[in-house]
Amino acid sequence: MTHYKEFENCNLCEWKCGINRYEEAGVCRASGVPTVASSTLHPAPPSSYDAFLAGCNFRCLFCQNFSISTYPEGKYCREFEGYYEPYEWARKAVDELNSEQAEWISADRLFFTGGEPTIFLPWIEDVIKEAKKIKKDIKVNFDTNGFMTLDSLKRTIKISTSITFDIKAFSDEVFRQLTGAYVTPVLRNAEYLMKNAEEKIWEIRVMIIPEIHNNEIQPLADFIASIEPYVPVNFLAFRPNFIMEECMGANLKFMEESVKTAKNAGLKNVKWSGVTGIKGKNIDLKKILKDSGCIQSIRKCGECENKNDCNIKKYEPSRIT
Repeated sequence: MTHYKEFENCNLCEWKCGINRYEEAGVCRASGVPTVASSTLHPAPPSSYDAFLAGCNFRCLFCQNFSISTYPEGKYCREFEGYYEPYEWARKAVDELNSEQAEWISADRLFFTGGEPTIFLPWIEDVIKEAKKIKKDIKVNFDTNGFMTLDSLKRTIKISTSITFDIKAFSDEVFRQLTGAYVTPVLRNAEYLMKNAEEKIWEIRVMIIPEIHNNEIQPLADFIASIEPYVPVNFLAFRPNFIMEECMGANLKFMEESVKTAKNAGLKNVKWSGVTGIKGKNIDLKKILKDSGCIQSIRKCGECENKNDCNIKKYEPSRIT
């Protein structure tokens, strides 16, 4: 098994835990052994062969991949594929991209997602090196929540052909409530990416939640438009899931008005996607947090006394999607 020195003093993401992940787990709860939850051809743009990596440095209340991100505590963490040596997964991926099935969906790149792939960045870099030995011009997409150090972002830009970049909210208050992290490094990294590698941005994605993001769209659109108005932005319609599984989804009017607001702010390449009109309860974040067992009034998971025994990570929703 490949040993990574960086995991002995991990500072890959903005939590900068500085711990030895071979002996203990940080906020992401990920060990020094990169764990692949699943590998699959995926038609969603950009069509690709994906490595879903287990573990995450966020603890989002609405997580769409909670069976992967809550690893290893989550009840629904199914039997995962496990560890691959970099050359093993590289060979597997290139073979799949050369398959007839990949041709059917026009899959043309490796795609690293999760969870959050930043926490396994050294392994990903090695996988790409091995893949390029087999196929020199292979493409790579890196899918991130943006909560990484600037050094990790620069490394990510270097290895990527395309980057999908999530911004969960613009205001620090809403960002903390939803994710347990703080927004400053995400906005810093979004700005750096737009200014220094705009051509590599596949899209900036924003999951928007009715009642929660009503006052987030305008300042976020203003922020992006002031830096790069032509960057692709995709508003994702909130789909109730995980701790927020009983909440109402986004309606069509909310999505259309959000796009209109963003265009009026100066964004030239903005759209929305997803399913609208899912019925549910009105959203009360304070009640949702209380019901989840979170002990913080202002969420900052990196400083929480329960960060290694998190009720959010162990939450048991009534269904898995």
